[in-house]
Amino acid sequence: MDYIYVTLGLLGLYFGAEWLVSGAVATARRIGISPLVASLVIVGFGTSLPELLVSVRAALSGAPGIALGNVVGSNIANILLIVGTAAVIFPISGWDRSVRRDAATMVASAVFLFFLVQYDVIDRIAGLALLALLALYLLRTYMWARKTGAALDDDVDVDTNAMPVWKMALLIIAGLIILLFGAEFLIRGATELAVHFGVSDAVIGLTVVALGTSLPELATAVVAATRRHSDVAIGNVTGSCIFNTLCILGATAVIAPLPVSNGFATLDVPVMLAASVFFAAMLFFAPKFHRATGVVMLVAYAGYIWALV
Repeated sequence: MDYIYVTLGLLGLYFGAEWLVSGAVATARRIGISPLVASLVIVGFGTSLPELLVSVRAALSGAPGIALGNVVGSNIANILLIVGTAAVIFPISGWDRSVRRDAATMVASAVFLFFLVQYDVIDRIAGLALLALLALYLLRTYMWARKTGAALDDDVDVDTNAMPVWKMALLIIAGLIILLFGAEFLIRGATELAVHFGVSDAVIGLTVVALGTSLPELATAVVAATRRHSDVAIGNVTGSCIFNTLCILGATAVIAPLPVSNGFATLDVPVMLAASVFFAAMLFFAPKFHRATGVVMLVAYAGYIWALV
């Protein structure tokens, strides 16, 4: 049954990501919203739902290592594994340069998390602070779009004869639901297999669970890359990392304070911070993610997993 769960999970993640990308891009084109803005909110938050479900459930069940490891491991996988894989499949270029603002927020949230893990526990006050930062980020994004007109992309034509509204809504909602169930099946099967082979909870959280909950982002980024939707691929990863740190970790800490083991402060969060800085630097200064860059990112992720295990 564990192998069946893994198979069903992978299928659910693929089709869920396919429908979610289709619905998000169609919505952006129909009303003239930049695909970057749509992907940051709709795709970024939607594909982070599995991480939210798993982290809250792990915290309530007394497994804080899985809850925190899920967030940290997912962010590392989002950047090194997902962007690396997408770049190897098809070099990523031509993204909306306004994503630099969100990349800076991603790095700032990683720095704040690095500060938090220097203490023994991430308490409810820290969780509320993370949620407050998320609210400020969403408000700033909305206000910036209103003031500068960035929500309406001059390069995106408003197409009122495109996909019907009901179909776009159905694709987005069905995609999110299938992603959620797909991730749940995958996590259930993979976690049982990991336990069977004697892997610790901390390693499960940082590897199996993190990879399982990051597969929606991986599937979404791969589909977006193959369709040449660079903004969706970049916005998906950037938005997901921000939501993971500020929303998921914040909500989880408010529900149940999270004890912090030494490994998070000395290895895992520093790796997450370094990956975030590298990703942001590429968005600021590089014209594209070449295949060679993708290979380097995948090698770096493999090296991290090797060091962890």
